[in-house]
Amino acid sequence: MNNYLSLLLDPRVWPRNSSLFTINGQLIKGVVKLEIKGERVTIRDLKLEDVFEMRNWGYHDNPLLEDYNFPHMSDKEIKLWYKMKVNSFFNKYYSIRNERDELIGYMGIKGIKIFRRESTLGIVLDPNHINKGYGTEILDTFLRHYFIEMKMKKMILEVAEFNKRAYRVYEKIGFQPVGYYLDDFFNQGLDLKNPYYLAEKSSFVIDDEKIYNYIYKMALQKNRFFKLRKIRT
Repeated sequence: MNNYLSLLLDPRVWPRNSSLFTINGQLIKGVVKLEIKGERVTIRDLKLEDVFEMRNWGYHDNPLLEDYNFPHMSDKEIKLWYKMKVNSFFNKYYSIRNERDELIGYMGIKGIKIFRRESTLGIVLDPNHINKGYGTEILDTFLRHYFIEMKMKKMILEVAEFNKRAYRVYEKIGFQPVGYYLDDFFNQGLDLKNPYYLAEKSSFVIDDEKIYNYIYKMALQKNRFFKLRKIRT
């Protein structure tokens, strides 16, 4: 088996929920149940029942963070949302549970590049469980698995400049800014008199009645992650 196919079949990189799948017409059998345990958190493959549980999550009061609220969806829409997430070969999604087995978030690695060994991180936490130190632990736990077990070399993410709490967490983990750009803000009807907006006004640009916000692109290399944690390579 060539190196490319071996990597594609590596369950550390491509864990599968189903017992049968095919590559190049070859039938492959096996069930892989991913479980990554930290001190308080457990990360597993995202399941449909996890998504239904997200209906019980809280909501951000800050209108700048409304895009992180879990949307109101029917059962049918939830099933479709789940299928869109898990059926992409180059994206992987995971549930995050705390020490009380409460679903506190989900995360994904998107746009996985096999040969370059890199992907883009996305993470969403239940607003009821923010500011409890989970974010740092989740990232540290998952990135150890990502760099050591999955043998990836680089993680990329994007974060809005106004999301200072998230930026500080990423910076603490070791991510460094590698880009900075303006993007369309998700809510073009934002109340420009809202105190949350006024506090972060410098992170926005209003041009021709259209709202833009600044985005940081950040990256973390495996060697830097290992060095910061004194992990021997």
